[in-house]
Formats: sequence, C-alpha cells, structure tokens
Amino acid sequence: MVEIKEEFIEQAKYIARNAEILPGGIEELAVKLQHSSDTGKPLRIKLGMDPTRPDLHLGHTVVMRKLKEFQKFGHQIVLLVGGATAMIGDPSGKSETRPALTKEQVEENAKTYFEQMSKVLDVSQAEVVNNADWLHKMSFTELLALAGKVTVAQMMTRDDFAKRYSEGKPISIVEFYYPLMQAYDSVAIDADIELGGTDQRFNTLLGRDIQAAYGKKYPQLVCLLPLLEGTDGVVKMSKTYPEHCISLTDSAKDMFGKLMSIPDNMITRYFSLLTDTSKEDLEKYDKQIADGSINPRNLKMQLAHTITEEYHGKDGANKAQEEFINVVSNKGIPEDIQEVKVENGKAILDLLTELNFVSSKGEAKRLIQGGGVKINGEKIADMSYSVSFEESVVLQAGKRKFAKLVH
Repeated sequence: MVEIKEEFIEQAKYIARNAEILPGGIEELAVKLQHSSDTGKPLRIKLGMDPTRPDLHLGHTVVMRKLKEFQKFGHQIVLLVGGATAMIGDPSGKSETRPALTKEQVEENAKTYFEQMSKVLDVSQAEVVNNADWLHKMSFTELLALAGKVTVAQMMTRDDFAKRYSEGKPISIVEFYYPLMQAYDSVAIDADIELGGTDQRFNTLLGRDIQAAYGKKYPQLVCLLPLLEGTDGVVKMSKTYPEHCISLTDSAKDMFGKLMSIPDNMITRYFSLLTDTSKEDLEKYDKQIADGSINPRNLKMQLAHTITEEYHGKDGANKAQEEFINVVSNKGIPEDIQEVKVENGKAILDLLTELNFVSSKGEAKRLIQGGGVKINGEKIADMSYSVSFEESVVLQAGKRKFAKLVH
C-alpha cells in the first residue's frame, strides 16, 4: 500500500471540515488527492444543480464554499445544470410527487444561477455542462440498461420512498429515474468527487455504484455538507419559507437585518458554515456565549457584517450596519423609505400583502399577533383594522420594513 504523504492528509482534513466523506473518510480522500498530484491530473469535482427556482440563498453557499476549497487546491469544478433532471424534480425528502418543470421553465430559472455563484467561487474556471445533452439523447434500450443496474429493493431503502409507501402515498416510477439519472451524470462527466447536502446521501452514493457498474476503477467519493437552518433556527433554509430565507439577491440592508434575527444558538453554526472563521475562534465564541462574557448581539453584528460584506462589499455592509443600528437599536426610521398612496378604509391585511411586506394574509396575521405591525410607532392588534389618517403616517412591519402612507 502506498504511504500517504502528510501534506495530502492535511489537505483532506481541511476539506473535510463540516463535511462527511463517504465511504472511506479522510484517508480515502487523501489517497485521491495524492494520486491526483502524482499523475498531474486534477480531480473532477461534481456539483449538480436543478434550476427549480431562479435564485439562490445562503444555504446553497455551504456547498459552493466547499467547491471553492477544491478550486484552491487546483482541481476541476464541474457545474452540472440539471436540464433533464429538473423536468422530473428531485423527490428527496418530499412527501408527495413533485410537479415536473417544462424546458422553458428550466432555462428561465437557470439564467441567474452562475452570476450568483460567481459571488462565491470562480465560475469562469469551472466546466459547465447540462445533463440534457446526454440524457435526452439516450435510447430506450440504453435507458433500460441503466435501470437494470438497480433493484426496486435498493430504491426502497431511501427513507422518503419507504415512508410514502408505508403511508399508502403514490410513488411514480418516473421518480425512481431521478436518482438513476443523477447517478448516470457521474458516469457521463467522469466525476471523482460529488458534492451535495446531507439529503443527497442516497443519490450521490448511487452515483458511485453506477460508475462501478459502468467500469470505473476508482468510483467517486461523496462529500456531504450540512443543510443550513433558516433564520428561525429550525427548518432548513428554503424559498418555500421566504420569511426565514436569506437570498443572495437580497439587498445589503435586508441581508444584514435577517442575519441579525437568527437565534443566538445559531451564531457559531452560521459562522462555521458561511465564513472562514477558524476552529479556535469558533470554540472561543461558544465559550464566550456560554459563560456570558460577551453579548451575543455583538457577535451577531460581526457575523452579519462579515457575510453582508462578502456579497455587497465593505461599503454596503457598513451602510447596512449603520441603518440597522439606527432603525433597531435607536428605534429610528430609515431615510429612504418608500412612499405609498393609500385611501382611508384600506384593510391592514390587504395592505401588508400588497406591499409585499408579507407573503400571505396568514403571515400578516401572525405578524400582528406578535406585535410586529405599527403605525407611527403604535402597535396594531386588531386583525380587521382599516387604515385611516389625515396626514401621512409610517407603517412598520417587523423590524426592517417601512412605508410612508400618503393620500
């Protein structure tokens, strides 16, 4: 057995931070890294993306930051757009069949992906491919050959499939093809390592099995990253829950404000997954929070500035912090709030949704119940409240959304 050099063990340890390397862990990753160096052939690092929505959020950047680390060590990033797989939709973790997207929807949603990703890694040096280029060309015979390499019993080891089956919920045969198609992508691009969230365990490991079935001597390793919780600190960040999601397209003000709203117990987790903070500093922050030697709000301010600066620059982060301190800490009102014409008698629930301060009337009701809706600083408690005023007034929803109401 070839002795693994210390430098590649250290590289593997660095890459494995916050990650789970399967099946062989750090040692097998170090072997791949050393073999790449010995042969002068960069590893091919796969990340598949189904453009089911047009924008990305901070949760997506956890895996993108890991790609950046592989880039730093000289390996080839392969960004795989799921032009074919997105038309099925990944059933991972879902309780029911996902609606299929059209080709036009896929193309429209993919337009801004790479622009947003370039805020994290060097997209210009990545290899960009679309699995529609090979999956749409497969013959029926080739598709049957692919399906023949996996059993129904294997598919049913997936927790979500097993759960739905036991509950009597329908599972389309088409859904079985999603992990098969994703796995075949690893064959098509000759991946050495595939990255994904922890919900992609079955799909990515199946890629390793399918590569072996198609004759790859050293099939891919899998690098799984944690799923980042949203600003509620409970449910994973997702556009399905916009009130808890921080999009890469958010303004500096909104990004900063949302980061300041995370629970204290999420501070070091966000630092760990979204910044380059060292292990030593993370341990120090945990200790300071636990023993009360630091105000968690101060650490949160540091976190919000660090992340906002990465996506909006230092000036953008500074301005967002100043405005946050003015609005929240000093209970001030932003200088540049929008002016909206409103007639007397407008229902508060309708007004909040029309201004996009909330995504639904249900969210508006919850905000009112929590005392988060104010007019000129006075809390609105009545769900049936109708706006009535003579001179202009300031409507506030939550900590960061304001509008000047005029006739």
